[in-house]
Amino acid sequence: MAGSTHTVTNQPPPLLGHDVYATDQALVAAVERHLDPELLDEARGELSSLGRAAGSAQLHEWAAQADGNPPVLRTHDRYGHRIDEVDFHPAWHRLLGKGVGAHLTSAWARPGGHVRRAAAFVLWTQVEAGNCCPLSMTHAAVPALRADPALAAEWEPLLTSTIYERELRPARAKAGALVGMGMTEKQGGSDVRANTTSARPLAEDGAYELTGHKWFCSAPMSDGFLVLARASGAPEAGDGGLTCFLVPRVLEDGSRNVFRIQRLKDKLGNRSNASAEVEFDGTWARRVGEEGRGVRTIIGMVAATRLDCVLGSAGLMRAAVAQAAHHCAHREAFGGALLDKPLMRNVLADLALESEAATTLGLRLAAAYDDGGEQERALLRIAVPAAKYWVAKRCAPVVVEAAECLGGNGYVEESGMPRLVRESPLNSIWEGAGNVQALDVLRALRREPETLNAYLREVGLARGADHRLDAAIKALLTDLADLDGAEARARRLTERFALVLQGSLLVRFAPPEVADAFCASRLGGDAGGAFGTLPHTLDLGAIVERARPVA
Repeated sequence: MAGSTHTVTNQPPPLLGHDVYATDQALVAAVERHLDPELLDEARGELSSLGRAAGSAQLHEWAAQADGNPPVLRTHDRYGHRIDEVDFHPAWHRLLGKGVGAHLTSAWARPGGHVRRAAAFVLWTQVEAGNCCPLSMTHAAVPALRADPALAAEWEPLLTSTIYERELRPARAKAGALVGMGMTEKQGGSDVRANTTSARPLAEDGAYELTGHKWFCSAPMSDGFLVLARASGAPEAGDGGLTCFLVPRVLEDGSRNVFRIQRLKDKLGNRSNASAEVEFDGTWARRVGEEGRGVRTIIGMVAATRLDCVLGSAGLMRAAVAQAAHHCAHREAFGGALLDKPLMRNVLADLALESEAATTLGLRLAAAYDDGGEQERALLRIAVPAAKYWVAKRCAPVVVEAAECLGGNGYVEESGMPRLVRESPLNSIWEGAGNVQALDVLRALRREPETLNAYLREVGLARGADHRLDAAIKALLTDLADLDGAEARARRLTERFALVLQGSLLVRFAPPEVADAFCASRLGGDAGGAFGTLPHTLDLGAIVERARPVA
């Protein structure tokens, strides 16, 4: 009998079997802060139930299966008929069904729905981010569809349903439906005014025939898609003739609409989710909103998906930081636990600050959606692109640094960290990359002065509580005094907008050690260019302990 060569010791246990919600102190505090007291008991129950599922071995197995078995395009059936279908691993459907059932598409239909959904989205991203794409687009389609009350009455109950039905059938024959989005084309990308897809009106009121293509259309097995096309005869003023349309996959008579999937993208990450190139050739569509006002119609959907980019990035950062802190708490090196080593504690605390700031900001913006008042809408107009710009950009360096905390183990697929690393740049690119967000902030400043007023009122609530925050607000106002040549410094301005807003929220709501460290390093300049360079005099141990995934 062969002898044992070694005994396995000093390896951290898997981070499984815990409540991902209850062990995230920053997320719990944000939910408790923003929800009405009468909603809290129900919300706690729902989020803890989802948190326990998110921390289960079963769902992590499904996530690995969905990511490891990417979707497959089938353009034709065995007889040569065009079918344009995408086959997904069964784990994808299980995850998507569970996400729909967890109210991730029904925020618009329930009290406090946006805060509750935002918290759930942060949790669900930590399981498997790919299936969050159709959940996000379906959720975000509601405000765009409301531009046509009749269309909204038909589709909104399906989009806010908690029932997932994977089969392609007419929407009216289903108990729940998913909606995707197709805006960009080969020649224009984010410059949608360069789009050439055309829409010809048909005899039926509001019906059109589309001809053209979309370069990036995710979740192509959804039941419908909001797309932009140029309506013939539409006024060139406004959006230059661009009009918003709803394209169903299956027509009322049960026949398939013309929706030719040319190929699926081979992406860096987000591999469980299909992203397709599609072509329209006599494709039936229904107009949403006025002709020539397509961008204005669909902008509500874009804003909601951008907030989901913030929340998704917050979820990825939380997952990475939780894994790093868990590993370091159970791994010993050089005579003690890694967690207790001063330098590692500095790294973990720095990562934890970024994670908590992202979560706190994301939930505050979700609360603004629930409020719906004029000032909150103005705040969202400028804060969402600023938050999307900054939080999404911070995600990749946070996740990579967290993987480094695991050493070589973090570079191995079984750890789950490589999947997080591959996913981490996505939210910075999708729904408008960094320059698009920064220019959107400038556009709001120039065209909608009430947005700056709303922002200053929000950050002003923390004024006088920290001298570094006060100085940062003053410096931002100085920068805003002259917007000549602002485009070249739009990223710098947008970064400051996001950091000051994060700092003001942490000063008001986070424990003193968290707010102090954030203001010192992010606003006061007392930090280096890499993580782990916080001032050593701060209470780093308390920050790390708060971030650990323990009840």
